[in-house]
Amino acid sequence: MGVTLNCDMGEGFGLYRMGDDEGMLPLIDVANVACGFHASDPDHMRRTVRRAGEAGVGVGAHPSLPDLQGFGRREMKMSREEVSNMVIYQVGALRGFLQAEGVPLHHIKPHGSLYGMAARQEEIAHAICDAAEIFDVPLFGMTGTMHETVYQARGIPFVAEFYADLDYQPGGALIVTREHEAKDPAEMAGRCIHALSKGEGTATDGSFFPVRCETICIHSDTPNALDIARAVREAIAPWRA
Repeated sequence: MGVTLNCDMGEGFGLYRMGDDEGMLPLIDVANVACGFHASDPDHMRRTVRRAGEAGVGVGAHPSLPDLQGFGRREMKMSREEVSNMVIYQVGALRGFLQAEGVPLHHIKPHGSLYGMAARQEEIAHAICDAAEIFDVPLFGMTGTMHETVYQARGIPFVAEFYADLDYQPGGALIVTREHEAKDPAEMAGRCIHALSKGEGTATDGSFFPVRCETICIHSDTPNALDIARAVREAIAPWRA
């Protein structure tokens, strides 16, 4: 398979629901499943793993900072060892459910502010690698950041990720917001085509920055996520084969 489509999911908690996971699963190749720190709980985790397995969708771990109230989108000051242990704890929990359902662990992708911190801070990127080495799976991350620099230097398979439903600052820094707004599906699909065909992302001021795009992410909590996923899936069909 060429370029894949991935989605963050399993992000409900208790009686609360977040996103239409069942509607999204037929549209994607890989699911990034919340591990309990920013969202989810044991019941949501197992249910999401089971449904993804039934749909033939790969399952990766989506570990976060311990910020349930802030949905993992508030930064925290933590040491390298604290971050590594936190990630090991979450991925280990998910892997238990994966083993119970007979589904392999596909990858690890940090969530929210942890993802942003690892993109900028070398020690945090190393902490993510410390955990990933234990599970021996690839890491998803952004090109031109510490994700790419540190992950590759450590010899961990790196999958370059592009976001279909988030904005980028001039120069390519990802804009992480507490809540996601609805986006124009056609415009988001056009940005993905440009990233794939030209190797360029589009910033908020209309400027471009270099990217590699091996997997494209859509967030399940974007209000019109399914519409975006359908538009992007259709648009990137030539690169999926």
